[in-house]
Amino acid sequence: MTIEQCYNAIESNYEEVLGRFAGNKMLVEKFARKFLDDPSYQLLKDALGKQDYEEAFRAAHTLKGVCANLGFTQLFKVSSDITEELRGGNPDVSRLPELLGKVTAEYKKTVDAINSVNE
Repeated sequence: MTIEQCYNAIESNYEEVLGRFAGNKMLVEKFARKFLDDPSYQLLKDALGKQDYEEAFRAAHTLKGVCANLGFTQLFKVSSDITEELRGGNPDVSRLPELLGKVTAEYKKTVDAINSVNE
């Protein structure tokens, strides 16, 4: 799979991201691969498991920002949803499993697509 096909697989706008990276496809791929090392998703899961909503908010907000910068549209949207639920430190805990489930599904889809680039 090419990096462009990766972006298509995760329903994201490759051309927009390519423009941010001044048309450098190799740079887009390099930074997409660096996403695999970003700890934000795991920090979010761990913080929610400890009911540390302040830390969970920071992790979700960071994940949202990284996804915005890399143009991971679908993961950005679900990360944004959980970020807003956690904002203020007093979330509706009944919503968190569903929101985390959506983040997890999109995260896995994104990671799998990145891992498939140039295999």
